[in-house]
Amino acid sequence: MTPESSPQVRVLLVDDHPVVRSGVKALLESSGTLRLTAEAGTGEAALAILATSAQDVDVVVMDLQMGAGMNGVEATRRITADYDLPVLILTTFDTQADIVAAMGAGATGYLLKDAPSETVQQAVLDAAARKPVLSPSVTAQMMKRFVSPATTLTARETEILRELASGATNRDLSRVLFISEATVKTHLVHIYDKLGVENRTQAVDQARAQRII
Repeated sequence: MTPESSPQVRVLLVDDHPVVRSGVKALLESSGTLRLTAEAGTGEAALAILATSAQDVDVVVMDLQMGAGMNGVEATRRITADYDLPVLILTTFDTQADIVAAMGAGATGYLLKDAPSETVQQAVLDAAARKPVLSPSVTAQMMKRFVSPATTLTARETEILRELASGATNRDLSRVLFISEATVKTHLVHIYDKLGVENRTQAVDQARAQRII
C-alpha cells in the first residue's frame, strides 16, 4: 500500500514559536503519511483543542519550554492521563532533568529539533504506533544516568542546582523551597558528594558539564 493510499497519521503540534510550527508542519506533511490537524502555542491551548477534538488526533508533538504558563512536561502529563494519546517531545533541551521529567510524565519519545527531517518523520510515526523513540544524545544521557547511579541527583537536588545557577543564596533557597537553611546545607553536602566537588560554583559547573541542568 502506498503512502498516498494509507491512512494519514493525524498530528497535534504544540510549540510557542509560529515560525517553528510552520517549519515542522512543512516537514511533517512532506512525508505524505503525516497530516497536521491542529496546532497550539501553549499547553493550555493544546488541552482546549483536545477537549473537543481528541478523536481527531493520533499523536501529539510537544515542545518542552513554552514561556509563561503550562510547560511541555505538565501538558504531557495531562494529555497522557486524560486522553491516552502518545506524546513525542521535540525540543532543543537535552539535560538529564528535562529528559527524566518528560519521560516520567508519560512521553512516548524524546527527540531534538536538530534531527534530520527523515528522523523526525519516522519518530512521529513510531510514537503514533506507541513505539519508544529516543535520539542518540538522549539515549546517551539516560545511559549515563543509570550506568553511574551514584551521581544521579534527586528532583529536589536538581531543583537546588538550578537555583544555584541563577545565583541563589542559602537563604534564597530556604525561602523559595520552603525548607530550613539547615536542610539546604544538608542537600548541598549530598550534591557536592555526588558530583565530586567542594563548593557551589564547582557544583554548577559540573552539573552543566554533565548536562544535568
